[in-house]
Amino acid sequence: MPHPQNKKIQSFWLIAGIIFIAFNLRPAITSVGPVISAIRAELHMSNGAAGFLTALPLLSFAILSPLAPKVGQRLGNERTLWLGLMILFIGVLIRSTGYTAALFFGTALIGVGIAIGNVLLPSLIKHKYPEKSGIMISLYTTSMNIFAALASGISVPLATQMDGGWKQAFLLWGGLAFFALLIWIPQLRHRDTANQAMKLQSSSIWSSKVAWHVTIFMGLQSFLFYSSIAWFPEILRSHGIDTSTAGWMVSLMQFASLPSTFLTPVLADRLKHQRGIVAGLTAVYLIGLCGLLAGGSHTLLAIWMVIIGIGQGSSISLALTLIGLRSENAQQAAALSGMSQSFGYLLAAVGPIFVGYLFDQTHSWTMPIVLLIAALIVMGAAGLGAGRDRYILQTEKQRNSA
Repeated sequence: MPHPQNKKIQSFWLIAGIIFIAFNLRPAITSVGPVISAIRAELHMSNGAAGFLTALPLLSFAILSPLAPKVGQRLGNERTLWLGLMILFIGVLIRSTGYTAALFFGTALIGVGIAIGNVLLPSLIKHKYPEKSGIMISLYTTSMNIFAALASGISVPLATQMDGGWKQAFLLWGGLAFFALLIWIPQLRHRDTANQAMKLQSSSIWSSKVAWHVTIFMGLQSFLFYSSIAWFPEILRSHGIDTSTAGWMVSLMQFASLPSTFLTPVLADRLKHQRGIVAGLTAVYLIGLCGLLAGGSHTLLAIWMVIIGIGQGSSISLALTLIGLRSENAQQAAALSGMSQSFGYLLAAVGPIFVGYLFDQTHSWTMPIVLLIAALIVMGAAGLGAGRDRYILQTEKQRNSA
C-alpha cells in the first residue's frame, strides 16, 4: 500500500498535469483569430482560406476523436495524453516557420494533439475522480479558458513587438506545450486507465437519442465558440475598433466566461437534471449575439462581448460535464466523449469556413451573425434533451425501476 505522503505527491502531480494539459488545449487555436488579418495579408489568403485554416484543428478533432479511446486502450490514457502533447509541440514548431504549407500542416498536427486531450481528459477524470468529477471538470475547463483568453489578448501585442511577427508569437505556445510534457512525465508509469477494460459496443452509443442530444449540443457550442474566435475580431473591426483592441475584446469575452465556466459543472453535478441551466445559458447567449448584431458604441460592444462570454463559458463546461453525467461509468464516458467530439467537431468545423464564405458573398457580417443565432437556438433545443435525467444506454424500463 502506498505511503499516504506518496499518495499526496502523486495526486499533486496528477492534478498539476491535468491543469497544464488544459492550459494547452486552446491557445494554439485562439491565438490565430486576432492576427488572421496579418496572416491573410502576408500570405495572400482569401477569407474562405483563412476560415479553412481556423477549421483545420476541428477537422483533426473530428477524425481523431473516435480513434483516441482506442489508442488510449492500447497505450494507456496517461501515455496517450503525453503523445498528444508531443504532437501538439511539433505542430506548433512547424506552424511557426511561416511557410503556407507548413502553416496548414502544423495547424492540422496541433488539432491532432488537442483532439487526444479533448477526448481522454474527461474519461480520465471520470475514472480517477468518480465522486469529484464536477469540481475536477470545473478546474479543467477553467484552466483551459484562462489560457484561451490570454492567447487572444496577447497575440497582437506579441506579433507587433516581436521581430518575427505572428510567426514568433505562435512559437510561444510551443514552450507551454514543452512544459506540460515535463509535468506529465510522472504519469507515464501508470496504465490503470478506464479504456483498457472497454467492452462497450460503439454501435450502441450511436443509436442512443441521449448521446445524440449531447453530441449536437457539444457540436453547436463548438460551432459557436470557434466561429467567434475566428471572426469576432474582424466583426469588431467592422464597427471601427482597431486590431489590438478587438483582440483584447475577444480576450475580455473569454475572461468573462471564467465564473460561469467554473460554476456550471459544480451546479450541474448537484442537480437532478440540467434543463434549467440550458435554458438560462441559451437566453444569456442570445442576448449577447443579438446585441452584437445591433452594434453600438465601443462600450456597448464590450458589454455584448461579456454577455456572450458568460453564455459561452457555461455552454462549453456543461457540454463536457454532460459527458460524465449521462454515462454510468468511465467506459461509457470514453465512448460518449469520442462520439460527441467526433461528429460534434465535424459540425463545428463548418462554422469558421461557412461564416467566412457568407461574408465573402454578402460583404456584410449580418448574415453570419444570424447564422450563429440560428445555431444557438438549435443548440438550446438539443441541450434540453441532453439535460434530462437519464443515461445514454438506459432503457425506459431501467429508468422506471431506478
